Amino acid sequence: MSDDAYTGPWLIVGLGNPGEGYARNRHNIGFMVADLLAQRIGARFKAHKSRAQVAEGRLVGQRVVLAKPMTFMNLSGGPVTALRDFYKAPTSAVIAIHDELDIDYATLRLKLGGGDNGHNGLKSITKSLGPEYYRVRCGIGRPPGRMEVADFVLKDFSSSERKELDWFVDRSADAVEALLTEGLERAQGTYNT
Repeated sequence: MSDDAYTGPWLIVGLGNPGEGYARNRHNIGFMVADLLAQRIGARFKAHKSRAQVAEGRLVGQRVVLAKPMTFMNLSGGPVTALRDFYKAPTSAVIAIHDELDIDYATLRLKLGGGDNGHNGLKSITKSLGPEYYRVRCGIGRPPGRMEVADFVLKDFSSSERKELDWFVDRSADAVEALLTEGLERAQGTYNT
């Protein structure tokens, strides 16, 4: 992190769409990882004035605020900015966990900054914060055949994908922990393989 004086919490944002109908969609893997991280810290999500659900606690010795924006994906930037301002966190202490089409299913990539690659949630956050936040990119692969991207990301994981889903969500949560404890480069060395 660039700001050595910062001692506040990390803001860890799982991206997804609110509502039971979306809960198991590919687009909601960020919510799934955030839910697992909340279990790990023994915290429950509560409504926050930022239009997000928030859970606070300590994860691997670090103060964290876990968040799930309760707007739809393409409006995630508003709640993330409100949370960043509320907790007085620099953009360099923000981690977004999201689905990624251009990475094979169950593959991870961690990075700092960069483009949005057509992801509407990232596009909204970048428009609000700028690009210099961390991303935990959870691969969902490309749609089969001629299926539209929007249809693909808003479908539940397939039965064969669900066999690995718990493992994938667990590994994604481990990657967030590694990013906090080991820094980007070492975490990339472990998880970007």
